[in-house]
Amino acid sequence: RETDLAVASLVEQYGPVAGAVALGAALVLVWRLALATRSPRSVHGGLVCGGLAILFGVETVVSVGGNLGLLPLAGVPFPLLSYGGSALVVHLAALGVALGIRRDGVRRRLWVAHGSRSRPRLVRVGALGLTLLLVISGLYGWRLRAVQGPALAAAALEEMTRCIRLPAPRGAITDRHGAPLAQDDPTGLRQLVAVPALVRADPGALAQLARLTGQPPSALRATLDTAPATTLAVPLAEIPPVVAAAASRAGIPGVTVVPGIHRTSPAGALLGPVLGFTGVATPVEARRWPGLPSGEIVGRSGLEQRYDPTLRGVDGSQCVYVDPHGLPVAMGPRTEPVAGADLRLSLDLGLQRELTAALATALPGRRGALGGAVALDPRTGQLLALASLPTFDNNIYGPPVDSAALRALADTPGSPLRDHATGSSLPPGSTFKLVVAAANLCHPVLPPTRTVPTGASFTLGGHTFNNWRPFGPMDLVGALAWSNDVYFYQLATALGPDAIIAAAAALGVGRPSGIDLPDESPGYLGTPASVRQDGAAWYPGSTVILGIGQGYLTATPLQTARWTGAVTTGSLVTPRLGLAVGADHTHYAALPAPPPTPLPFAAALGPIGDGMRAAVTGGTATRLADLPTPVGAKTGTAQDGALPEGTYDNWMTAAVPIRAPSLVMTAMVQGPGLGANNAGVVVHDALAYYLAHQPEILASAPVRGQ
Repeated sequence: RETDLAVASLVEQYGPVAGAVALGAALVLVWRLALATRSPRSVHGGLVCGGLAILFGVETVVSVGGNLGLLPLAGVPFPLLSYGGSALVVHLAALGVALGIRRDGVRRRLWVAHGSRSRPRLVRVGALGLTLLLVISGLYGWRLRAVQGPALAAAALEEMTRCIRLPAPRGAITDRHGAPLAQDDPTGLRQLVAVPALVRADPGALAQLARLTGQPPSALRATLDTAPATTLAVPLAEIPPVVAAAASRAGIPGVTVVPGIHRTSPAGALLGPVLGFTGVATPVEARRWPGLPSGEIVGRSGLEQRYDPTLRGVDGSQCVYVDPHGLPVAMGPRTEPVAGADLRLSLDLGLQRELTAALATALPGRRGALGGAVALDPRTGQLLALASLPTFDNNIYGPPVDSAALRALADTPGSPLRDHATGSSLPPGSTFKLVVAAANLCHPVLPPTRTVPTGASFTLGGHTFNNWRPFGPMDLVGALAWSNDVYFYQLATALGPDAIIAAAAALGVGRPSGIDLPDESPGYLGTPASVRQDGAAWYPGSTVILGIGQGYLTATPLQTARWTGAVTTGSLVTPRLGLAVGADHTHYAALPAPPPTPLPFAAALGPIGDGMRAAVTGGTATRLADLPTPVGAKTGTAQDGALPEGTYDNWMTAAVPIRAPSLVMTAMVQGPGLGANNAGVVVHDALAYYLAHQPEILASAPVRGQ
């Protein structure tokens, strides 16, 4: 019954006129048989012709009805047209019998006098009825083709078409100057695949394939013979681009070249967590991007995930036509894949290398310790560098995946898969004093010029809070320069938690920064109400230690850099890595950038910049004093209950030039309690590189829309 669509096939190949001719021929045949019922000299001869007329007519009606979808397909052939030798022999023999009976009689008129009922007139009435049915069916078929023809043709084509997916080249990720950071390997191998049924049908195909692949024809034949006849594609060999081009030019029937899929990161481990990796889509990605084809390669983490719809491109296909049994019979159309767009980042590869190297210098041999550093333009939110250690080389994700390296990575302490600059939330220590100072300037309780007695400790409610070293009386600028804990204990107590928390919220503390990276940590900014909801208590001492960045508070290096930029420029920016996208590797369109948010208390923030500058000229950040441009900075050392005894989260955050910053650099390094010295090494070395190469770093290729 899968071969009884002869009429539909005829119309599809030659048009509706051919179908009308076939129906007309069938009607002529039925009527000639009906007329033959008047010719025989015996009733038996007339009955034979009448029976054959009914047989041919019913077969025609049932076949046409099945072709039009009006009747179920039942394997009934269209007379003399459908495929099938036995039906053809029977029909021809029947016509021969009818011709013999017709010749063995006398010719009569079709219609006879009313009184003559010696011949089977019911046959002719039936022939008339069949004629009406076929005419109606023909009109219905004509209308069906006119109204639903394109949709039905598309459905029929889809039914007979099977396609081999041709993966689209993935767009490259580059730094702001066009240096590649992640790209498809241009020298990677391609896959040569064959449709077994078509290759076996071409005697010369195996010899051509043997020359292309270097394999003997017998081996290729064995590979093809092991595949079922309905197999759509059998991989034959991995071939280099030159051989792939030759195979495409050869045009061997049933042979096609499938682009290779190998993502490579020329920078290695320099930006592993930031760039992320690609892989076959899992159910998680399928929910994120509905409609993904099976086996699609997508971004699984980092920027590869965040910008996957831009980078992925549109897959192509090499289609193959199959018969109703699914056996390939011919090659169909080939649709070339459309490459994804390139993504240009705001990062500078040179500064990224310098910042990561400085961070590595600050973390030698400390198993499980981690560090993160950020270089942020506080005017635009562009990130010029984003370093994280320990890290990983995303080349191990291939494909093919380096399973041994992945297992070793899973056993590496320090969470190398996480970007510690944006995903690790830690106590910010004294860098949070910038926020507390801003709270005082926003909600004044202590004039910044007032000198306050400090000393070696502060006592509240019977609890003593020590200073990191004894100090004499100080104002706000001096307290920032020397990170005087007692000054900020008193200031926090005078402000109260609500004023500090309000200023912190305005500076982005305790919420995601909005960076275009997945899995950013929001940090934590506890309030008396939220702490009670969590089943803990907010004591007066909680406010005291909040003044020095401890207690119910954590932040990422990126968040710290963000509030540093805000208190030195008066505006809070949204950090971003994506700078522009381009489809032709030469012209790029700028990605939309959220505008900075002005702080309502920006005009009062001057003393904070003075204090940061004083920290460099004669306070805790003198390590930066030899830099050629005036720098302001704040240091910090935070106790962290997750670290071994004697290990701290060491911080430094700096802005340059301090009066109109073009760069904020923040570093966090876990290590011994050396103040901010090891974090200071990171900031110093990276800032020195930045200031020496500032014009080249800030330059970028032309971007439309900027």
